[in-house]
Amino acid sequence: MQAASNAIQNAMGAIPTEVHPEFKTRPDGATMKALAWFGPRDVRLIDAPIPDITEPDDVIVKVTGTTICGSDLHLYHGEIVNLQKGDILGHEFMGVVDKIGPNVKNLQVGQRVVASFQIACGECEYCKQKLSSFCDRTNPSSLQNAMYGHRDAGFFGYSHFTGGFAGGQAEYVRVPKGNVNLLPIPDNVPDEKALYLSDVLCTAYHCVMDTGVNPGDTVGVWGLGPIGLCVTQFAKMKGAKRVIGIDRVPERLKKAQEHGVEVLDFSQHSDVVKRLQEIAPGGLDVALDCGTFHQPKTILHKVEKALMLETDVSEIVNEMIMATKKGGRCGIIAAYAGYTNHFNIGALMEKGIRLIGNGQAPVHKWWKEILYDLIIPGKFDPTFMITHRVDIEDMPKLYQAFDKRVGGVEKVFVQTKFSNPPSPGCPTLSRVDDWDQ
Repeated sequence: MQAASNAIQNAMGAIPTEVHPEFKTRPDGATMKALAWFGPRDVRLIDAPIPDITEPDDVIVKVTGTTICGSDLHLYHGEIVNLQKGDILGHEFMGVVDKIGPNVKNLQVGQRVVASFQIACGECEYCKQKLSSFCDRTNPSSLQNAMYGHRDAGFFGYSHFTGGFAGGQAEYVRVPKGNVNLLPIPDNVPDEKALYLSDVLCTAYHCVMDTGVNPGDTVGVWGLGPIGLCVTQFAKMKGAKRVIGIDRVPERLKKAQEHGVEVLDFSQHSDVVKRLQEIAPGGLDVALDCGTFHQPKTILHKVEKALMLETDVSEIVNEMIMATKKGGRCGIIAAYAGYTNHFNIGALMEKGIRLIGNGQAPVHKWWKEILYDLIIPGKFDPTFMITHRVDIEDMPKLYQAFDKRVGGVEKVFVQTKFSNPPSPGCPTLSRVDDWDQ
């Protein structure tokens, strides 16, 4: 058995990890506020030890902004394997450099930075191509290697399946390989515009770039959450003739329309493929899945998920394949994690569809381009997707509200005691208890 396991590891090219999730704590025993997982729908604000420099490339970041992501709901519901009680959540954060390890020469204490949600070594064959999410050397998970045949990079705050690194929904974060995984932010870029370079902006941009949107294309976007909304705007920037967004949440549909997107409400049109064939005869050139796997639409998939007969559902992917023209492209940036039933592999083959798994977005490939070519020149303002601002003390209630979409919550800027005041035009501080239920 061990010989077979070793053979698999060797065949997959297993590479020793360069960093470790365990960290030293400060000698004075100082603590911080942090959001930790204790079970499905059980997240708590705890006093956790402040991390200290542990490895020579470490940087300790004092958090000035963090957020909750739609993919965090998979953790909240206990749908991601290898979560352990007490794990600190959160993979999108930014802040100020508090301490630097002896090997870090490109950053200074007090510098404003945003963190990549993935932890890259900067030296492996993937990192040399800026494909930071594919890094070979930062995720020790043997389970992921067994399930997928390879391992992705380690991620902040996303279970031991992605390395077990403490996340950014906290007042301090240890950033391994901080000389690689932190992007300095110019002083003229406010935190609200910089924070989402950590994940959502790069994820949305990667979806469009990796799948390929060409001038004149008709593009369908499934899911109009923050990533989906950004995808619609990036698709238009790349010359799409028509962009059609599919969702059922009224606030999302309204915001998409306000930003020049045609919408399809699937609560009004249960047969999404038929409706798309009516409004886009001939089919879509590109279909992009920016949805979620933890909310099946049909009874069949609800039953199969309840009985643990599948982890993910194929409904959106099947709709995309059916609605896309022959020879078209379908991209998946939605966070799928395991196995699905009833996948329409026949239509995929017969229509010559290019089904592209976009992967976890390689933040390092895109964050400078988005910052310097789009945000700073004013071509793209990410603050359009921010709906609320709350204090870190409110995070347990924020997870409940976010899960139930209370008060029209979508993208939230979560402040700490180190945060700057809200920037002009951005949401001011509110309490979750005061939101419309």
